[in-house]
Amino acid sequence: MSLVIRNLQRVIPIRRVPLRTKIEIVRSILGVQKFDLGIICVDNKNIQHLNRIYREKDIPTDVLSFPFHENLKAGEFPQPDFPDDYNLGDIFLGVEYIFQQCKEDEDYNDILTVSGDTKSP
Repeated sequence: MSLVIRNLQRVIPIRRVPLRTKIEIVRSILGVQKFDLGIICVDNKNIQHLNRIYREKDIPTDVLSFPFHENLKAGEFPQPDFPDDYNLGDIFLGVEYIFQQCKEDEDYNDILTVSGDTKSP
């Protein structure tokens, strides 16, 4: 199914083709290519706003995930009954925060694709 990548920030340049390629590789490894997934790239201000609303933490962060299916255990994948339910949800990447956390020898695009720990509200 579809992978939608939206860049809603202008602070850090995003190379969409390598990002899409790497995310598709991760989706393939996990076996979730048939699920829709949204990746939204935002700056510190917007990720902080979301973090404040959904996690009550008034600081920027690297990743916030908003799963489409609720009540799944870690490592468990949804078992949809209907075509419209083939959706994993949305992942917000705080690209400015991630960029600021990268060390000199780290590839920013690799870190952006598979960031440390995913935080769900």
